[in-house]
Amino acid sequence: MTIQMDSNLKLFSLSTENSSYVFGINDKGILQHLYWGAPIDAADCAPLMGSRSHSSFDAALDREAEEYAFWGGLSYMEPSLKVRLHDGVRDLRLVYDGYRIEETGKKEILTITLKDETYPIEVRLTYAIMPGLDLIERHVTIANTGDHDVVLESAQSAAWTMPMLEDYRLTHVTGKWAGEFQLRETVLSEGKKVLESRRGFTDGHANPWFAIDNGRAAEESGEVWFGALAWSGNWKIVAEKTAFDLVRVTGGINDFDSEWTLAPGESFETPTFTGGYVSGGFGSMSRLLHKYQYEVVAPGRELRKVLYNSWEATYFDVNVQDQSALAERAAKLGVELFVIDDGWFGQRNHDRAGLGDWTVNPEKFPNGLGELIDKVRSYGMEFGIWVEPEAVNPDSDLYRQHPDWVYHFPTRSRTELRNQLVLNISMPEVKSYIINFMSDLLERHDISFVKWDMNRTITEPGMQNHPLNRQKELWVRHVRSLYEIWSELREKFPHVAFETCAGGGSRIDFGMLRYADQAWPSDNTDAFDRLSIQEGFSYVYAPKLMTCWVTEEVSGMNKRVTSIPYRFHSAMTGTLGIGANLNHWSEEQLEEAANLVAQYKTVRPLVQEGRQYRLSMLKHKGVEAVQYVGVGDSGEEESVLFAFLHSQKLGDRFPRLLLQGLNPDKRYIIDGIEGSHSGLALMRIGVELPLKGDFDSLMYHIREQQ
Repeated sequence: MTIQMDSNLKLFSLSTENSSYVFGINDKGILQHLYWGAPIDAADCAPLMGSRSHSSFDAALDREAEEYAFWGGLSYMEPSLKVRLHDGVRDLRLVYDGYRIEETGKKEILTITLKDETYPIEVRLTYAIMPGLDLIERHVTIANTGDHDVVLESAQSAAWTMPMLEDYRLTHVTGKWAGEFQLRETVLSEGKKVLESRRGFTDGHANPWFAIDNGRAAEESGEVWFGALAWSGNWKIVAEKTAFDLVRVTGGINDFDSEWTLAPGESFETPTFTGGYVSGGFGSMSRLLHKYQYEVVAPGRELRKVLYNSWEATYFDVNVQDQSALAERAAKLGVELFVIDDGWFGQRNHDRAGLGDWTVNPEKFPNGLGELIDKVRSYGMEFGIWVEPEAVNPDSDLYRQHPDWVYHFPTRSRTELRNQLVLNISMPEVKSYIINFMSDLLERHDISFVKWDMNRTITEPGMQNHPLNRQKELWVRHVRSLYEIWSELREKFPHVAFETCAGGGSRIDFGMLRYADQAWPSDNTDAFDRLSIQEGFSYVYAPKLMTCWVTEEVSGMNKRVTSIPYRFHSAMTGTLGIGANLNHWSEEQLEEAANLVAQYKTVRPLVQEGRQYRLSMLKHKGVEAVQYVGVGDSGEEESVLFAFLHSQKLGDRFPRLLLQGLNPDKRYIIDGIEGSHSGLALMRIGVELPLKGDFDSLMYHIREQQ
């Protein structure tokens, strides 16, 4: 990796092993993007730089390729930065003022400084590259160096300019509750395609990442340009195509209902927007982003434990006897972590009361939580617990004591969702309350895991403790306070793992994953539905971070009936969890499940640390398949394949499935299949899939022959 500046040609270049990113200072002093793609000599990009125009109505076409687009002058595309100055001026004129290249840890960092021609505003563009990763981390810092307030009306993290392509196809995800991470693609025509959240968290209706190709990229072939934003609140990504066939993708904190006032001497730092280029298709993009999470983003390096969660077994009907019985059965399956969900605190017998009162319910736990925790520990498992600290029921002691702790407008009714309101966690007293009760909970009990939920979007966004002219800062302040709370708790309790959950998969992004060890992608635990949810998740987010549960034979979501192996295989493609009511399972079912848990543990290093390959060649036949390649417990290269059949038609047999990622010169043995096979044969001739009927599945453990 290397970052260079050619002072003669006025070119900046960021080079990774498999990509180049080049921009320069044109004749107007504007930072103009020139190239992003396969490796190239930066000097060859020099002829691309310079002013361009079409007519008096299109007089600054070079600004359509601006590296960081400020609103002012002849700029009409989506701006990266828009301000309001003390004297009413809403126009920026930023000029280049220098650069700095430095190394910090394993990162090589370029910082470029821009300053306004007249006003005391300084903008620092930061780029970072890391060894072994064809990625660029970008963020921006805006500083007020004057004596008057500056209002930021929009401060985006980055603008990514695409190369000229024959066509522009945007790939992204959409969703809803119980249907998150559904893949979508659309051809970009002139205008804007906006992906965003306005709900106060990352959102399950969209997720802050994008991928663009020429319409012909596939899973393992083709050029793909992509980016993912590290922000867990309101965000926006705008893919804009001009009449001159140029596409720029701008993203960062959503500017809807959002402003930030910079007092003299203050600065504002945007969240990180990480982008990259690959030439090996969407699978290559995903594996690169997974590696980035394992090496840079995610806090926990250890393998994630097999967990049991009590929610779907007992819901709010929680007590020490039933939980102990579940724990005993979970231990027999080989579960390593027992998690008690909602209902253990306050008067929490349903979702209408008790939220916010974080004291153990004495009727359900007359001897406190310690009795259950000791029982769980005696079975050889660790103990975890569910919390939802950012919300409160109006029917709670906390709300009765502090009704002004929630977001609200004094003259408006307070909308309740799930009978809840949202706490203003940016208030020092609210923030302290959360940190104190969480610290007390974790200090007084032997807890190893916290499932942190958030089931409430933000409405009536009023902060009664904040100046009227700064009310729109709420959306940023909530997220920053959340990060500060998690950071403090993680520092105080480094032995505790945290899971992010928000009405299912509504708070999953690179910002939250700096603090969360794993993520809950959806409240939908139907094994078949989860395949598409987990596929969409995997386009950006790593399997190790994805918690997946095995629940009942008859799905509570849609009454679909699936077998124990099918449900386990679906959940084994990420971090395995179990959420069924084991008190209703027969001894035969428990034994079958225990064998599958044991199988998962043998392939867990491959799933959670290996390279993932989505095998899509038989999708048109109703077969979903995913493969992982890595180093197993033996220390040798291994692989595991999961394949799922939706429904067999007309007695058809399936073509052999071609594997990927193996060493063509080595030989492999496959559990359940006689003989050995060369890696070349497995990748070019493939393996047979003896799948039949409806909702059938298999797992092949593939080992290098010794």
